[in-house]
Amino acid sequence: MELNSNQIQEILPHRYPFLLVDRITECIPGQSAAGIKCVTANEMHFLGHFPQKHVMPGVLILEALAQTGAVAILTEEENKGKIVLFGGVKSARFKRQVVPGDVLELKCEIINRRGPVGVGKAVATVDGKVAVIAELTFAIDAQS
Repeated sequence: MELNSNQIQEILPHRYPFLLVDRITECIPGQSAAGIKCVTANEMHFLGHFPQKHVMPGVLILEALAQTGAVAILTEEENKGKIVLFGGVKSARFKRQVVPGDVLELKCEIINRRGPVGVGKAVATVDGKVAVIAELTFAIDAQS
């Protein structure tokens, strides 16, 4: 399944400037999702990170990966309308800088689940080269 930005907003609660996935290119509900983020110099974080050398903050790349994984979880019928929260980040590695003009390819595979808590293996690449690899823990908010 592919999703455009309007369809993503029907699933995720995030909005500008914090919606960090432009398109979902592939999604298997409950299992995995892949998407893209087109990085531009017009983004708010580049005002201060860094004005003289724009570099996308690693924490925002992790957030984009988490949002991609959240789409995989929230497209499951039983989770529609819920919110997925960050539970933790394990073994994140930053391999290359992400700068304006890059197309960040995002992939998150759900590798473990126990009740409302799970783990996703996440990889962000640019031009086929790994930018970030991490293991992300998430929790489905029971209150949503």
